[in-house]
Amino acid sequence: MSGSHLPPATNAAQFRAQTAGSSLELPYAGLNTFLKGEYRPVDALEEADVGVLGVPYDHKVSNRPGARYGPEAIREASSWWGYLSSFKGGLTNMYTGEVADYDKLTTVDCGDIPVFPADEATTREAIEAHLATVSEQAFPLLLGGDHSCTYPAFCGFAQGAGHDTVGLVQIDAHTDTTGESDLFDSHYHGACTRHIAESTYSDYEHISQVGIRGYERPGFMEFVEDTGLNLFTMADVHERGIGPVVRDAVEAAAEDTDAVYVTFDIDSIDPSVAPGTGTPCPDGLTAAQALETMQILGEYDAVGGADLMEVAPSFDPTGRTAQFGAFLLITLLERRFTV
Repeated sequence: MSGSHLPPATNAAQFRAQTAGSSLELPYAGLNTFLKGEYRPVDALEEADVGVLGVPYDHKVSNRPGARYGPEAIREASSWWGYLSSFKGGLTNMYTGEVADYDKLTTVDCGDIPVFPADEATTREAIEAHLATVSEQAFPLLLGGDHSCTYPAFCGFAQGAGHDTVGLVQIDAHTDTTGESDLFDSHYHGACTRHIAESTYSDYEHISQVGIRGYERPGFMEFVEDTGLNLFTMADVHERGIGPVVRDAVEAAAEDTDAVYVTFDIDSIDPSVAPGTGTPCPDGLTAAQALETMQILGEYDAVGGADLMEVAPSFDPTGRTAQFGAFLLITLLERRFTV
């Protein structure tokens, strides 16, 4: 087609071409995608570093529901950093003094996985299939959702990335190793780690848990000894410091595995910092400890996928839980891909 037959530029196109700053999107404008990344279908992640998926599902909680609204809240909160990175052309991290070049990070948001509130088995199949598709192409990042979603996500990651054995680093207040009870079936959010350990892709010796506190069932410490679970409680964090604990946790999970998947339950953080969650527990990680955790995790090439679960924004009208959750994920990606 010759140039004379090209359609004329629209008024909007002319305005954008002529007006400086028109391509810069304010944090509260536009569609909500993670880090203001491009939206693409789940099977179109060419040249993407990170593929983001949401799972608005909280039908397997044992306490307060609301994590179904977590993915949208985290996306909205992340827009501030997406705006800053585009506005400033890169960011100097004032914790490390390093310049994070966000031109090195291509984040694509694939929207939400279809969920079936009355059909948990089909929901698990959907999560597994979508994580497998993303993991074939990019680093998968899942926004939850309750913690029952992590088991199918973990399996989908292993399948899509072609890994035979995958380690798990779980940052959490609770161990999620419970079996079926009189009240809840075997796939509720307190059982996801047990299912991962019993899957074909992992076992307890390749699972590390950081920040565990509160109470567990009688005989649990004998269970830890018998299974080889790498348990790091808040008492360990208080005694040794978060840095050495996290490094030991990652290295234990990575030993003799093809990759490591990270699951971060927002209730691992003290509820004075992150109150918007379904099962808050006192004496959690401080904001500084949680950020250091993500910085360390981002240093390891073995970390091949991650999720952030159990953000329930309705219990935090200030929005700070979702905001901090977004910042934790951005910290992980920044360290992993931009410096």
